[in-house]
Amino acid sequence: MRIRPAVTAAVSLATALSVSVPAAAHAADRAGSAGTTFSHVVVNGGKDLVLGPTTKKTVTIAWTATDPDGIAASWAYLWHGPNTDDADGLLPHYPPNGTCTVSATDPTTATCAVSFGVDAAKDLHRNAVAGTWQVLAGAQDGTDDWTEIDAAGTAHLKRLARATVNASPEPVRKGGTLTVTGRLTRANWESGGYTGYQGQRVELQFRKKGSSTYTTLKTVTTGSGGSLRTTTRARTDGYFRFRFAGTTTTGPATATGDYVDVR
Repeated sequence: MRIRPAVTAAVSLATALSVSVPAAAHAADRAGSAGTTFSHVVVNGGKDLVLGPTTKKTVTIAWTATDPDGIAASWAYLWHGPNTDDADGLLPHYPPNGTCTVSATDPTTATCAVSFGVDAAKDLHRNAVAGTWQVLAGAQDGTDDWTEIDAAGTAHLKRLARATVNASPEPVRKGGTLTVTGRLTRANWESGGYTGYQGQRVELQFRKKGSSTYTTLKTVTTGSGGSLRTTTRARTDGYFRFRFAGTTTTGPATATGDYVDVR
């Protein structure tokens, strides 16, 4: 499924995009100039891509390309799967060239970026593609040789999660037992909705009235359909919430605190 964008004749001049997180690019060159290297590869500003079933988002890949013969053009895109030939996901589907700026002090180096839209409803049809994606980076040098690195960097695409909470009874007497229930769900890219996330560890947290800090009281494991249920003692007025830290395939989720009046 390798796709090489149409290569322009020269690097376009544009405002350079600042990047900060270097990523190793040790895969073998695919063709041409073995002198081309890629560094400072950053996707989405270094943040995870957490997408709901209908999320639309603009994603930017930024990188630096260097070649002793200069950089005439460069490109990058995301792919998922065992290798680029058997990829089961590609973003964007039709990769454009990046916009590159040649360094004012080093003509062998160009800072590049490409932005593209991701529409979860159209672009993500399988939940199995959640997780780590690779960045393919390529470049054409000043002598028309070109190089591609399959794993120049990584990005993490995750399913959006949601958490709910309800503490009862309300109000409750001091020292009484509160039953706290809720549900953890996550985006289902295949159905276009949300489904329960079973078997996940979720923290029950409490914030005293007048305070801005939540404290973890206990950890609860989600049951069938992502259900949450536990009990705790009512000691003072405040807010209860469930907090899920996330996994390698699913983003974090925190329920809006439910206030309980203790009398």
